[in-house]
Amino acid sequence: MGFNWLDATIVIAYLAAITLYGSRFRKKQQSIHTYFLGGRKTPAWALSLSIVATETSTFTIISTPGIAFAGNMSFLQLVIGYLVGRIFISFVLIPAYFKGEMYTAYELMQRRFGPRTKHATASMFLITRAMADGVRMYAIAIVVGLVLGSGDIWSILIIFVLTLIYTFEGGLTAVIWTDVVQLFIYLGCTMVAFFAILGLIPGGWHGVFAVAGHKFAFWNFSLDFQVPYTFWGGVIGGTFLNIASHGVDQLIVQRLLAARNERDSKIALLSSGVIILLQFALFLIVGILLFSFYSYHPAEMQPTDYDRIFPAFIVTYLPHGIRGLMVAAILAAAMSTLSGSLNSLAATTTVDFLRPFIKKELSERDQLQQSRWITVFWGIVLIIPAVLSRGVKSVLEVGLTIASITYGSMLGTFLLGIMTRRANEKGSIIGMAVGLLSMLAIWSFGTIAFTWYVLIGTAITFATGYVASLCFSRQPAAGSR
Repeated sequence: MGFNWLDATIVIAYLAAITLYGSRFRKKQQSIHTYFLGGRKTPAWALSLSIVATETSTFTIISTPGIAFAGNMSFLQLVIGYLVGRIFISFVLIPAYFKGEMYTAYELMQRRFGPRTKHATASMFLITRAMADGVRMYAIAIVVGLVLGSGDIWSILIIFVLTLIYTFEGGLTAVIWTDVVQLFIYLGCTMVAFFAILGLIPGGWHGVFAVAGHKFAFWNFSLDFQVPYTFWGGVIGGTFLNIASHGVDQLIVQRLLAARNERDSKIALLSSGVIILLQFALFLIVGILLFSFYSYHPAEMQPTDYDRIFPAFIVTYLPHGIRGLMVAAILAAAMSTLSGSLNSLAATTTVDFLRPFIKKELSERDQLQQSRWITVFWGIVLIIPAVLSRGVKSVLEVGLTIASITYGSMLGTFLLGIMTRRANEKGSIIGMAVGLLSMLAIWSFGTIAFTWYVLIGTAITFATGYVASLCFSRQPAAGSR
């Protein structure tokens, strides 16, 4: 039961090694171009793995098995929507991002509408990312707290400080290459846990299907809008959720912009979708295996909180050494997401808010140093929602819900700019405001599942923004739509 010296040594060795590895990229940081875009020298395969590692947070690893434990495999319907969304991004958004050099997604909005729309979309990203990643940081505390008994707040601070060190030093280059290492660690260790759990179930796969065969159910064609994981909510809602999270959220867009060219950017995004599908299938099956294990061992104590099912099993039933590796793997996912968030938040703050006003006063080196300290600032900010998130029911669903509330307004504004010519800055701002207020009302008073939030918010923002633009428009140019 619990950790011993071997497990602790493995975890400490991992934390020290990944921090030192990320810090070694400091010498390559000479300007904000290298700090935020990695000099656009990263190969497509590394960007692909970095995208996967970034969207795979701690709450993906610990909460996804809990979803299957309590339900079934229907969550994968949402992932199918993720694949469709990536195709749309590749054909519509990525070409727009590679028309000139951009550091952030929101510079595109300035080119199309003006500075106010850029600031509005960038501000919404900063708020959304800070709140959602605060929840992700709390997920770290669940794991570290179970292992070390250090308490939630101290757990958050430990991982925050170590991740901040290499993100502060190495910028996006450090983030990407540590992501690659961390992805192999958490996937490899999850496979080890997969076979370890299977080995503890009488009869192996035969025993799993005997008690949990119904949990492999995949499709749900219900038209109930209150059920989150249906074919319609998953594929349609998941498509819009992915277009927003990977097409207008700086966390992922920054990696797309860091590609050597448009072709590499598309390859990285599309290939990451295949890996994500396989990865979520693995995590869900782990949850089914855990359900089978506890079904055959009813006397064993299982946590009532589904987010703690997998971490508790790790520190209770896996052999020493494997426990240490698994905890290191979960921390790897946590640190990869946190480092990417810190760098993207710093990039948006520097490029979209500060740089336009100070670029004539500060040298590239001074801007680089300023960007590093902005990274520190956002790290401190993220601690606040992390502490406030203690006691949430499912960190995965809470994180997705927070993002989904604002994503619709952001995506609707981007689509107004890319797919219409009559839309203008006043209309986009009005549409964005109405879309956000509408989603806050739906979230507060409605019963619609979060998987529909982005679609609804996008439709409201787009329609309102377009009509408002017509009301405030000048005489349109010939051929405009």
